[in-house]
Amino acid sequence: MCFVIDTEKIVEVFCFIDDFCQEVAAYFASHPLPKGLSLRTGAGRKPSLSDSEVLTILVLYHHSGFKCFEYFYERLILGELYSYFPRAVSYTQFLSLMSQACFHAFLLAQYRCSLSARSGHYYIDSKKLSVCDNRRIHQHRVFDGIAQRGKSSTGWFFGLKLHLVTNEDKQLISFLLTPANVADNNKQVLSCMLTGLRGKCYGDKGYLTAMLEQLLEKGLHLVSKIRKNMKNMLLSLSDKLNLRKRGTIEAVNDILMSVCDIDHTRHRNPLNALVHILSGLTAYTFLDQKKSRFSPARINA
Repeated sequence: MCFVIDTEKIVEVFCFIDDFCQEVAAYFASHPLPKGLSLRTGAGRKPSLSDSEVLTILVLYHHSGFKCFEYFYERLILGELYSYFPRAVSYTQFLSLMSQACFHAFLLAQYRCSLSARSGHYYIDSKKLSVCDNRRIHQHRVFDGIAQRGKSSTGWFFGLKLHLVTNEDKQLISFLLTPANVADNNKQVLSCMLTGLRGKCYGDKGYLTAMLEQLLEKGLHLVSKIRKNMKNMLLSLSDKLNLRKRGTIEAVNDILMSVCDIDHTRHRNPLNALVHILSGLTAYTFLDQKKSRFSPARINA
């Protein structure tokens, strides 16, 4: 069985990540970390794979649509793509290199989000990340002390919650990972997600908050739906139309879960799970995206 690999995408991803890792290394060369801390958590001899190669492999996996990382690594990286990664290590050794690249994976995902256009029209939503079946909550130990019980529109679950902000072109603006029991309208969550944004941001009724005035003072109008037991709220026609177009961020969530495969319950190490989630977000930013059909309403009401 032969797989068709987009070699141009491999080169594009590696060149970008390698340049990024060199900039990070140059920065920390002039701004050293405190004693006892290092960019890589491993000790001993220098690993054969660089951070840029490790991150490239992870991004390519989440970009490929494969559902099993072990199969992807052994079938492609150690097989058909070995000429691109001649210093590739065994699968078990690569798992240890993943955890060492966690810091770079976080910086890379944040940097890729910072390149997205600040258009003034944003959508905010959260997505559940279950770490186990509800029937196995009391047996689960991998995310012990990290994951919590939470409730989504589909019911109760045990795990984490991924908060996202996108623009109307489905580009990632910011993200945040929290335990599942953290509310969408939590003040710290909103402050972190919406910092520096100006314009209008649209969310569901879970984003009703007392921070509206504070956000308005900073130039951002958070528009959300109202609950059934609340008085009707006067909204402009453009705001009503844009609230109905929140499906754009649901499409982003669907791609992250189905194509980039950031949601599954097979993790055996919380740090490697975090690296996979960050790599999946980065892989999404490398997808070839077209302009959204659902451009924001420009009606003066």
